[in-house]
This record gives sequence, C-alpha cells and structure tokens, in this order.
Amino acid sequence: EENHKKNFAASLETTLEKNKPHLIKAYLDQYIIKQDRAKKILSVAVYNHYKRMKHGYENSDTEIEKSNVIMLGPSGCGKTALLQHLSKLLDIPFAVTDASSLTEAGFVGADVEVAVRNLYYAADKDVEKAEHGIIYLDEFDKIARKSGENNSITADPGHEGVQQALLKMLEGSQVEFTARGQRKHPEAPTIKVNTQNILFIVGGAFVGIDGIIAKRLQKSSANIGFGAKVEGEKDKATFDELIHQVTPEDLMKYGIIPEIIGRLPIICTLETLDENALLRILTEPVNAPVRQYEKLMAMDHVDLKFEDGALRAVAKKAIERKTGARSLKGIIEDVMLDIMFEIPRSDETRRVTITEACITKNAPPEIELIEEEPTSQSA
Repeated sequence: EENHKKNFAASLETTLEKNKPHLIKAYLDQYIIKQDRAKKILSVAVYNHYKRMKHGYENSDTEIEKSNVIMLGPSGCGKTALLQHLSKLLDIPFAVTDASSLTEAGFVGADVEVAVRNLYYAADKDVEKAEHGIIYLDEFDKIARKSGENNSITADPGHEGVQQALLKMLEGSQVEFTARGQRKHPEAPTIKVNTQNILFIVGGAFVGIDGIIAKRLQKSSANIGFGAKVEGEKDKATFDELIHQVTPEDLMKYGIIPEIIGRLPIICTLETLDENALLRILTEPVNAPVRQYEKLMAMDHVDLKFEDGALRAVAKKAIERKTGARSLKGIIEDVMLDIMFEIPRSDETRRVTITEACITKNAPPEIELIEEEPTSQSA
C-alpha cells in the first residue's frame, strides 16, 4: 500500500513535467477551435490539481484548496469535447455524468454516488486512480432550484436536494456505492472512494442566465445612462459579452445554492461558435469530420472532395438547428450515406465531389472515374 502511494507520488513528478499549462493548451489547440480563454483556464486548473496532490503527498502543513471549475457556454460549443481530449492527454480517469439524471435518494433516478461510480469504472476499478480523477457533471444548470417563479409544486425533486448531496461530494467525503448491476441493500458489498482529491468540473448551457447578468449590469449603471439601452436589443453578440461577465451572485440568482458556488471557485465561460468557427471545425482539427471521411473513402480508392460552398452549407445547417458543433458530423453522414453504400460495389478509382446542392437540395454527389494515368478523365 505504502509503496503504491510512493509510486503514485513519483509519477506525479513526470505528469507535472509533461503537463505544464502551455503544453496542455497546445495539445487542446489541435482538436478544439477557438475557446482560448476556456483552454487556458482548464490547463491551469488541471496543472494546479496535480501540484495540489503532489503537495499533499509531501507536506502536511497548509492544505491547498481544490480548484473545481464551473463551465458555462451554449449547447455545442465544446465543453464536453474539451474535457474528453484533456483526459486523453492526461491519462487520468475521467467520467461524464449527466447531472439532470441525478436525484435525491428516494426519488426515482440515479443518486449522486453514480458520478463517483462512473469514475471508478473509468479508472478500471483502481480506487487509488479514481481518487485522483476528474468528474464532469454535464447539464448542471438543470438542477438549479426553481426559485419562486412559477413554483406551484411544493416538492422540488432532486433540485435543492441533489445540490445538497453533491455538496458533500465536492467537499471531499468517503462515497460508498455498490458495484454495477447490484441492487442497494444492506448486505450488498460496497466500494469506498474518497473524493477529496477528485477534480470536479460542472458545466451547462445555463439558458437565460444572460438575462440575469444584463439586469444586474443595468441596475449598477442605470444612473450613468447605460440603462437607456433599447429593450429588445438581444443579439447573439451580447450573449457572449454578457456570459464572460458572470459572477457567483448571478449563479445564485439562477438557483445554484451558495455553498456549491463556494466550492466552484473557477468560472470558465465559452462563447457561441459562429459560422466561420464551425467551418474550421469541419476541416482543421486532427480528427475533423472531413478528414475522417477522406480517410474512410481513400480506403475504397476514392478521392473525396468537398466544395467550399458545401462546407459552408453544413455550418449554416448546424446553426439553424442550434446544436453547435455537435451535429456537424451527422449532417455530413446523411449526405455520405448513399455514396458509402454504393462505392464499395466496384474497385475503380474515382473522385467524389460533394457540392453545395448535395447539402441544401439533397442532390447526389458528383462521381467521376479516374484512369490510373492521371492525364485522361472520363466522367
């Protein structure tokens, strides 16, 4: 046991060396477009997370507080993607749990322990590894208290109660859970995981929080004449401007209990992805959808080309659906389906061009045969 701990402490040294903030950010840049500020915040938070653990192994004097993070940003702007790539780089267990599926014990749903259980399985059932992992709670805004407004029902299943239960976990407690597939009953063997060194990152779209921020800013500057801003001027740009100015007080107004906000000292905000950002996501990252399909098709002797207009049309469609980057691959997949089905029928070398009409009007892609000598071409 002691040796295991010593080894872990020693491995932290190399982890820290390899994962200085600028190195983490450079890695994330290969996969994630924009969101520079969020990348910086996460890189520093993770680096400090490791420094804190190393300090904990070596000293017993001052305890360094844990820097849990709360991420706010519209749907499909890269919150989960950032963290998934982060965990790959760090080779530490990372588990995403949907906060909106958590309920207070006694209500139907999953208890907060599920988040720790997911991490334990992500760590291949190694408790020590799990105790130093990262838990990401998605859809965190969905467990906000329904404060005062339209609150006709007296019970608020799994909102305030879930927050109270999560608080214990954030503060660092021994969490017990049964193995997967086991019913909870007194005789069931339990697994114990201490959450003291687990980094918690919570995230959500926090729809409507821009309204709360705007109200506060208007109040504080109404006397300077800023409050004279015409009502109804809520364009996209202002959402991004506002979200970066969010304060802990705004989050409380939104319905997150103060104690939890106290345990989430780092607020990380992400901006909406515009058409140009979505275009870059289609082609630039190491794992960009366009690159993936080019490689897949090349295995069938196909030279796949996307017209610029086609890619722009894909980005426009994603914006219409309000799903951000998440639906880009699906939109291309729809267009590629018939081609991917038909192409393997023959072994000829072909060029397939996806045009704008393929995306906007469901037109079939253009296919031409390529003779082995690249001089002559016949369609």
